Amino acid sequence: MKLTHLDAQGHAAMVDVGDKENTSREAIAQGEVRMLPETLDAIREGTVPKGDVLAAARIAGIMAAKKTSDLIPLCHTLLLTKVAVEFVMDDAESRVVITATVRCNGKTGVEMEALTAVSVAALTIYDMSKALEKTMTIGDIRLLEKRGGKSGEWLRQKGE
Repeated sequence: MKLTHLDAQGHAAMVDVGDKENTSREAIAQGEVRMLPETLDAIREGTVPKGDVLAAARIAGIMAAKKTSDLIPLCHTLLLTKVAVEFVMDDAESRVVITATVRCNGKTGVEMEALTAVSVAALTIYDMSKALEKTMTIGDIRLLEKRGGKSGEWLRQKGE
């Protein structure tokens, strides 16, 4: 298998996507922040000293998706048409589940943008809430789905 991000001399190189067709592309990623029930309650009730945790995390996730090419080496700059960051408060597992959906019409996919949105939203939840709890755990960040491009549709199967 040829590595696409290396040139003939083995040096890092950005992939040339100039000849690829523009297609509608979408990626959905997910992750979580696990915490004590008291911290989850404070987030839900809006009593975290720094303010509205999920509002800040949503904005941070959207901004991060837009800046992915500044953060990830060799990542292309994309004109995103949609970035949505959603949260589910899971009382049974004492966690906030973060889902990011990113879309564009372009020559390369938006998987990294969706994963970056989830990651930065999770970090923002931690930052906003760390005065209440330093033992929160960020994790299970993964791609759930992607559509578009040459490889078409991909869906994570249960257990993957």
